[in-house]
Amino acid sequence: MSDARSAPLYCPYCGEEDLRPHEAGHGAWECHACARVFTVKFTGLLSRAVNR
Repeated sequence: MSDARSAPLYCPYCGEEDLRPHEAGHGAWECHACARVFTVKFTGLLSRAVNR
């Protein structure tokens, strides 16, 4: 497993792709289209299988 993190591909609010790392810290991104700052955080895995 790699220690590298992948960047989000689009803003979860407006869908634009003009994202840059934010100075607030690890996992924070700023969208230059809608001027929002958001974080990406992995919470965990489900303890049970998901039926589709």
